[in-house]
Amino acid sequence: MSAGNIIILLKFTGELVSLKINRFKCGYCGACVGVCPKGALELVETWVEVDENTCMSCGICDRICPVGAIEVMK
Repeated sequence: MSAGNIIILLKFTGELVSLKINRFKCGYCGACVGVCPKGALELVETWVEVDENTCMSCGICDRICPVGAIEVMK
């Protein structure tokens, strides 16, 4: 794993999902935080934090990120 990536494994409906946030690409604009239907993302100083218990792996954050810093992989 590269030092600039965060990989979080989420368990939702029995499947493991990986949410990858590239810290080098992320501009910390908060767009992903604003569109998350469950409020699972939080902008904390200079990083995005994910609540893996709340995230439903819908992929909206992945699609809205203007710089492509988030990738949801099922």
